[in-house]
Amino acid sequence: MTDITIIGSGNMAGAIGTRAVAAGRTVQILDRTPENAAKLAAELGGGTTSGGLNEIPDGDLVVLALWFGPAKEVATHYGDTLSGKTVIEISNPVNTDTFDSLVVAPGSSAAEEIAALLPGATVVKAFNTTFAGTLAQGTTGGMPVDVFIASDSGDARNEVAAFVSAAGLRPLQVGGLHHSRELEGFQLLVMGLQLNPAYENFNWGTGLKIID
Repeated sequence: MTDITIIGSGNMAGAIGTRAVAAGRTVQILDRTPENAAKLAAELGGGTTSGGLNEIPDGDLVVLALWFGPAKEVATHYGDTLSGKTVIEISNPVNTDTFDSLVVAPGSSAAEEIAALLPGATVVKAFNTTFAGTLAQGTTGGMPVDVFIASDSGDARNEVAAFVSAAGLRPLQVGGLHHSRELEGFQLLVMGLQLNPAYENFNWGTGLKIID
């Protein structure tokens, strides 16, 4: 039995998979290109399995490790197949031509749009404020990476928080899914800083941390 299905085979899929294997979770990688999924599965080890999008996700926890556009396509593709599962949506719906605005309507978010496509699933926003390199390491500034979690389901938030903790990270539950709007908007600013030549040392290697 698989604990977590990760859909995607890019940097974030690899980083989340790395933390999942470190947490002792069994992982399935699915991708529209099965060869890419197989390559990542081999890199992760730990008995990780792989396949294409013609396969049904095995995990009760499903991670859409995709950009917003592809995430919508995959959500539409699977639809009711994901009913009863907890789906983690990680994207930041940024305008990638300018990195100066979001492409979702005001008063909405990528996570809420994905949730509308998956009415039978419970959608959780998480991992959108983490960059792949820092996430794979699990620490920033010598401290565990913070993972902000939003969902309308307290049980789903707790489920994802337990995974985050087991992965050596620090979960921070921020409330309902509508708070994805703030998380995505804030990460837009952080992404802009990575591209700002005044901060050339950032280079997509920063990590957010609430100091207490």
